[in-house]
Amino acid sequence: MKLFFWKGNITPMHRIFIVEDDATIARLLCVHLQKWGYVAACAQDFSHVAAEARQFDPHLILLDITLPFFNGFYWCGEIRKFSKAPVVFLSSASENMNIILAMQMGADDFIAKPFDLDVLTAKIQALLRRAYTFSGSMQVVDCGGLSLNLREATLSHADAQLPLSKNEFRLAQLLLEHPEEVLSRERIMQALWESDAFVDDNTLSVNITRLRKKLEQLGLPDVIRTRKGLGYQLCL
Repeated sequence: MKLFFWKGNITPMHRIFIVEDDATIARLLCVHLQKWGYVAACAQDFSHVAAEARQFDPHLILLDITLPFFNGFYWCGEIRKFSKAPVVFLSSASENMNIILAMQMGADDFIAKPFDLDVLTAKIQALLRRAYTFSGSMQVVDCGGLSLNLREATLSHADAQLPLSKNEFRLAQLLLEHPEEVLSRERIMQALWESDAFVDDNTLSVNITRLRKKLEQLGLPDVIRTRKGLGYQLCL
């Protein structure tokens, strides 16, 4: 499956997926978003919009109502089955019923065509702030320059980034949420697996070792310290 990309010269923070069958409007949106430092991808196969969205894993989606095969309401419902990314409907059909239906299907905003690009950009920025910055929707845990992306399960420091396994991710999240605090092995095991009934010390030790190696690759050796008889402590 091929996606159509425009990329800016700077590293963007967010990916935006555009579902618009008017090639002129789609190109205009991509070029404009690229100027703002985003990565934009336009849907290519309008019979498999949800699959392309899943592949691109966007932070925000711009979705037209009138599309080939299935309309935007249908695709919004399908995308909501696997993604909580904000959805903004773009449509010349601005009747109240369309706006109401869009919101009922899980949309976060609705902009009528023709739209002003600056207004659209302001709405996009506001939605991204609410979705990925404010408390309650926090997507990044940061401590001492070490960042854990809760949405992508990646750990980053300086210019380096590494993916984490499920257990490495849970362990990193627990430690980053309690920096400098000594966490007992029992507490960690309970947080990782919700019950330590089927987990022994060796299993936990293996996961600690793996996370330490990831941190070392990021240039942070010896930041997870063993406190004998007590547990582990993240020191940054």
